[in-house]
Formats: sequence, C-alpha cells, structure tokens
Amino acid sequence: MDKSILMGPWGGNGGYEWDDGVHSGVREINLVYGSCIDSIRVTYDNNGKPFLAEKHGGIGGSKSAQIKLQFPDEILISVSGHYCPVVYGGSPVIRSLTFKSNKRTFGPFGVEEGTPFNFLTNGGQIVGIIGRSGWFLDSLGFCLSSPKPSLFHRFQMMFKGPNPVAIKDGEDNNQTEGSKGYRWGIRVSLQYALERY
Repeated sequence: MDKSILMGPWGGNGGYEWDDGVHSGVREINLVYGSCIDSIRVTYDNNGKPFLAEKHGGIGGSKSAQIKLQFPDEILISVSGHYCPVVYGGSPVIRSLTFKSNKRTFGPFGVEEGTPFNFLTNGGQIVGIIGRSGWFLDSLGFCLSSPKPSLFHRFQMMFKGPNPVAIKDGEDNNQTEGSKGYRWGIRVSLQYALERY
C-alpha cells in the first residue's frame, strides 16, 4: 500500500474512537442525518474488491443519503462540513457534510451551522476515514494517499536525480549537442526511470 497521510480529526471528543484503516479508495458512502450527522458507513476499494466497513454512529436520523462513486475513474478528493453541539452544553458533533469527487459534489447533508471545516487532498485521494461516534458522528479525520506523479513528472524526476554527464565524441551514440557546442549524453534508461518512479 502507498504511504498515507492522516489529517484531522475535526469535531468533538464525545463517543468512541474508530479507524476504518487504509484502503485503495472510496466506492460508496451511506449517511443518516437530521439536525446533525447521525451515522456514516463507507464501502472502500481494496485492490479492485469492495470492502464494507462498520457503521459508525447512532440509530437516529430522519433522512438518508447514498453516495456512489464511479471508482476508479471517480475518486473522493474533498470533504467539508460544520461541527458544534446539537444540544446546549453538549459536546460538538458533526452537523453537516459535503463530499467532492474529481467529477461531482454531493451535499450538503445535515445543518450548516457551527464551526466550518474544509479538507482538500491537493492531488491525492481519500483512502480511509477515522473518527469518534456514539449517539451521533462526533468527529471525522481522513487518510489520504500521496499523489502519484504523472508521466511528465516521472521524466522530470528522472532528469533531476542523475545529472547529465559529458561524453567524449564517439563514446556514445545517444548524444545531444548543447548551445555551446559540447556534446552531452544521458546514461539513464527510460525503463529504469519508469520502474523507479
């Protein structure tokens, strides 16, 4: 599994801590909500196979939402929302959630009231969710994958690593003439670069 980065959590300290682990991506999110987010249950992708995580939260809520991503073409890249107490003097809980993929926006679900938060992956994708829950969804945090470099960036990284070396005339056929008349060759194979990055 690629290296992942943990961000958050946002929300309150009530309920019990949970961690869905790190997966290949998110396929589906099921929410139950009303005046706050009552529960969440996520179906992840584990190398091409669906994995249904446990439900987190209580049994309340008058509305439900099912968010189905067209994985692997559609990935979860952002989650935003609000948190604050749902009752006077209580611990903060997640009041609203909005999910964004690389193609669509889902929500907002719940009540947009309280302290806002906004999490954006900046090139990676959300591959796991952590949090706290009891009667409600108390807090949320996210595991994100590190962005994978594009083919262009792989070439860029390849040439930044090993520096071009000067080669005497006749020493190598793969040479390029520079602006000052020197001939240069690069002794790195494309196959090596693609395997390395």
